[in-house]
Amino acid sequence: MAAQPAVAALVLAAGRGERLGQGVAKAFVALADRTLIERSIRALAASKQIDRIVPVVAERDRATFASIAAGLADVAELTTAVVGGAERQDSMRAGLASLPPEIGWVAVHDAARCLVDPSDVARVIDAARTTGAAILGAPVHDTLKRVEGGRIVETPDRRAYWAAQTPQVFRRDWLEAATEAAVAAGRVATDDAALVEALGHRVSIVEAHSPNPKITRAEDLVTARALLEAERGEE
Repeated sequence: MAAQPAVAALVLAAGRGERLGQGVAKAFVALADRTLIERSIRALAASKQIDRIVPVVAERDRATFASIAAGLADVAELTTAVVGGAERQDSMRAGLASLPPEIGWVAVHDAARCLVDPSDVARVIDAARTTGAAILGAPVHDTLKRVEGGRIVETPDRRAYWAAQTPQVFRRDWLEAATEAAVAAGRVATDDAALVEALGHRVSIVEAHSPNPKITRAEDLVTARALLEAERGEE
């Protein structure tokens, strides 16, 4: 049986995270005894499905990450950090361009989703290998309202809606083509799946079995700490 093409994970961590209000870039904020980026890297490595982990950081944070990387010497998959761009999409492109030819699959992960469960990472990679593209997500439970000018104009059926999460996993050639098309069209998307969808590819979604919040605001850190404490209490 032929070996499966290798999988690389891009850990996007170049954002400033000003809404978090911690005075440092979001990825380098500590949650208990580890930074968000370290937690994300260790979760990805623990999935046993990833051959290469590429952190993408801002130029201003290279030295900070280097000090963190010194404590990640046991993560064999970790590579030297790549410098990202002004926008999330720019950082993804920078990470993608850094990959060696043997990488056939790319998982894009936000460092701020540091509580992702390794088993969920493995499941979404398995799904992508079957369909060509898959993302982690969760059904929406709140009622949704579409609003214009401060007024509700529509209440869509929430049963048709899911909240997108990361990792988002793609065939490398699909993601490269989607990225090039977006650059040519001047199109910016809030997640990578939207770029692949725009080329007509179908993207599967895998339901996360464990909470996988994106830490954006101070209250998200409070929630993440509570989730972490609950998890430790169950061990």
